[in-house]
Amino acid sequence: MIGIDTNVLIRYLIQDDPRQSTIASAFLDSLTPENPGFITLVSSTELCWVLIKRYKLPRTGFTRALDSLLASEEMEVESESIVRQALSLFIQSNIDFADCLVAGCARAAGCSSVVTFDRNAAKTLGMKLLS
Repeated sequence: MIGIDTNVLIRYLIQDDPRQSTIASAFLDSLTPENPGFITLVSSTELCWVLIKRYKLPRTGFTRALDSLLASEEMEVESESIVRQALSLFIQSNIDFADCLVAGCARAAGCSSVVTFDRNAAKTLGMKLLS
């Protein structure tokens, strides 16, 4: 298994830099189910931020990109079930993907609650609002 930094995923998905995109594509195309790429929770979150904020993709553009990575037999995603649940919440709401992951990771770790100052996250994700 080989860890993949977010910038490699971006070059592969966006194809915006001729040299780096070619290298990223060749690398990702060389992965196999026996020797997969590994995407961390941090990279999943960064991917969302970069695609939506930097490249101005709509939320659906990010969800399609992450869904295709999750479906790939050549990729393993850290805490895949949590990422899938976070992606589902992200699709169904207007909550940030990072907040969806925070809630999911906390639940998986056995936390009794997640505290936040974000009223929308508290209302939608069941976090406890600190006031």
